[in-house]
Amino acid sequence: MGLSRRAYAAHRGCSESAVRKAIATGRIATEPDGTIDPARADAMWDARTDPAQQRGMHARATAAATASATSSAKAALGKPVPLTALDAVKETLREAGSEASAGDDAGGEVSFVRARMANEVLKAQTAKVRLQKMRGEVVDRARATAMVFDLARRERDAWLNWPPRVAAMIAAELGVEAHRMETVLDRHIRAHLGELAEVKVELR
Repeated sequence: MGLSRRAYAAHRGCSESAVRKAIATGRIATEPDGTIDPARADAMWDARTDPAQQRGMHARATAAATASATSSAKAALGKPVPLTALDAVKETLREAGSEASAGDDAGGEVSFVRARMANEVLKAQTAKVRLQKMRGEVVDRARATAMVFDLARRERDAWLNWPPRVAAMIAAELGVEAHRMETVLDRHIRAHLGELAEVKVELR
């Protein structure tokens, strides 16, 4: 459960009417219960607002952070941001349903505001995964992979042990030699298991 509109206005350092207007114009979105997730709303607000036009304590904090980031970038002697970092920001925003802006594609640059938004999205995703683990809704990937392979191995062993158990009965029904029946069954089962072994299991 998030904050009420009045509580979020206090958090944001703006009027409640400004919050209502932001919701009405789609600048920020509410949760299904009508409350506001402050981290998500801050990221949306910052990404969709010109920092020069923002007001309130949060705007001043954002402007100060932007100035600090700019100074740090200059102090880094103009070192280029790794392409992997840029791609990570864009991928995170795409997964969150935020399309890249036109300015982001110019020279592979990503604005500070959008990078900050991506960071908030990642924190929200991390918190969601932790909550799901606490509720037992997700399982450990390594453990799940080990269980799948163990099950596949047991299935394979069960099929390989099947011909010796049933060959004599089938041979008697068909009126053929038992050893030959077992050999034929074993050959065909191994061929079938070989085809199944080519199926790749991906747990993502």
